[in-house]
Amino acid sequence: MHLAVVACGNRLDETLTMLKSALLFSLKKIKFHIFAEDPLAPQFEERLNQWPQSISARFQYSIYPISFSVGDAEEWKKLFKPCAAQRLFLPVILKDVDSLLYVDTDVLFLRPMDDIWILLKSFNRTQLAAMAPEHEVPKIGWYSRFARHPFYGVTGVNSGVMLMNLTRIRRTLFKSSLIPGGLSWEDLLHPLYQKYKNHITWGDQDLLNIIFHYNPESLLIFPCQWNYRPDHCMYGSNCKGAEEEGVSILHGNRGVYHDDKQPAFKVVYDAIHDFAFEDNMFQLLFYPIQSKFLDTVNTLCGRIPQVFLKQIEKTMRKVFEKKVVHHVRPR
Repeated sequence: MHLAVVACGNRLDETLTMLKSALLFSLKKIKFHIFAEDPLAPQFEERLNQWPQSISARFQYSIYPISFSVGDAEEWKKLFKPCAAQRLFLPVILKDVDSLLYVDTDVLFLRPMDDIWILLKSFNRTQLAAMAPEHEVPKIGWYSRFARHPFYGVTGVNSGVMLMNLTRIRRTLFKSSLIPGGLSWEDLLHPLYQKYKNHITWGDQDLLNIIFHYNPESLLIFPCQWNYRPDHCMYGSNCKGAEEEGVSILHGNRGVYHDDKQPAFKVVYDAIHDFAFEDNMFQLLFYPIQSKFLDTVNTLCGRIPQVFLKQIEKTMRKVFEKKVVHHVRPR
């Protein structure tokens, strides 16, 4: 499985915590593709090489410099958040990779990455990417109320968790408002940005929304529990999939891992950040999350603890059974 992330500025610890969460629960081996600013690259290498040997056997990694194949690199780099536009160029740079999962640095896996990776097999013959809706309720969604450009569907999509078939993306000609015919992914990016740069707010995510507005047949929509954000609980619980199954991937945008605005998100982040790989998961990861959640029940997102805890408890039980129970042989 291939997992890509882009890290700039002060995102070292946050990115390593995300990578740790992927390794804690996943079953298959993972190849990390880390795009990092020059000062961060040696720090990633140093920290990853310090992880226990038992964990190191379960992943490989490559670190790449920030680079943009078309247009003004400095302009791309400053689009929305530092370096975030790098994700648009993954199909161009990773020419030998067939498919990958891209995630933002502020994402945490609460179940095996294998379970979202298998969605690649759900793609029909025209689909080449998968994302979750930006919002579940159109009347309070950002795109449906404020966007000054085309966007996907009724509420737009959020690109913080994006499953991509890079081979299909490289082979496809994309429809747009630029020319009557289609353009390749690489040829589309810069003219699209030039046309809409004065009308977009969320940078590369807006460009992806514009692309899939004109190519809706190319996108698979996965449910909100695979990209669960504060917006799903701060205005009242509005992610039915998370209510039923629990959160699969937690996306702490709005900086909620690092302030006290949504302590339910911070509890999960802090627990995974502080957890040592070879410790007992139930005692030193799940129980601390569970107990600290009691302090958040009077907050907007903390009042629905089952949404945050259901999937991670189920995942840990599976990990426990795989590591312990299956190794116990009858006499």
